[in-house]
Amino acid sequence: MTRFSAWATAWNVARVAMAVLVAAAVSAQFVSTVSFSAARGRDLTTVVANFFSFFTNLSNLAAVVVLALAGVGFFARGRRLGADRPALATALAWVSTYMIITGIVYNLLLRGLPPQPESVGWSNEIVHVWAPVFFLLDLLLGPGRRLPWKAALGAAIFPVAWIVYTLARGPFITNPTTGAPYWYPYPFFDPHTNGWGSVAVYIVVIAVAVVGLACGAVAIGRVRGIRSS
Repeated sequence: MTRFSAWATAWNVARVAMAVLVAAAVSAQFVSTVSFSAARGRDLTTVVANFFSFFTNLSNLAAVVVLALAGVGFFARGRRLGADRPALATALAWVSTYMIITGIVYNLLLRGLPPQPESVGWSNEIVHVWAPVFFLLDLLLGPGRRLPWKAALGAAIFPVAWIVYTLARGPFITNPTTGAPYWYPYPFFDPHTNGWGSVAVYIVVIAVAVVGLACGAVAIGRVRGIRSS
């Protein structure tokens, strides 16, 4: 086994391990959220729907899938080195973008907020810090990241769809914690608190960041692909 193939093997083991760790973190927080809410007689249908309405949780679940596919796929093809299949390369580019955005937004805007009583501390750090950092390292160092430019084209589809869903759903959901006649997963998307002007600014900033990071992910993958070819 060459030094490069040994490194690729180790990195794909790390991908699978991170997938397991993120899955455990999301699962632990889900169990804690549901258990805490059930003990207080909250509407569990709303609680579960809200849990899967957080961009962080959706991005981390996508991270579990793509890391597992990339890592297990490497071993399934006999640890042969080479560029990822276009679909997997595209998925990695998109999810890398979402995870890095998650880490940036949390640590810039949400880090100082008091945690909810049902929050699981170690889970919170994994999904908001360690997993985003791993995806950044995977983008810079991981094997097989030779990405086509078209990988950047659809990166904004999911965040835009999520924003539309969040703003359309929010006014019709009773907050299971406070009883307010609306619910938004993040305070900067709450027009009742910040006004629509502030929400619009955050939408534009996040959209620009997503597109910029997606293009950066593709550019880095292409440079690394050229250098390794």
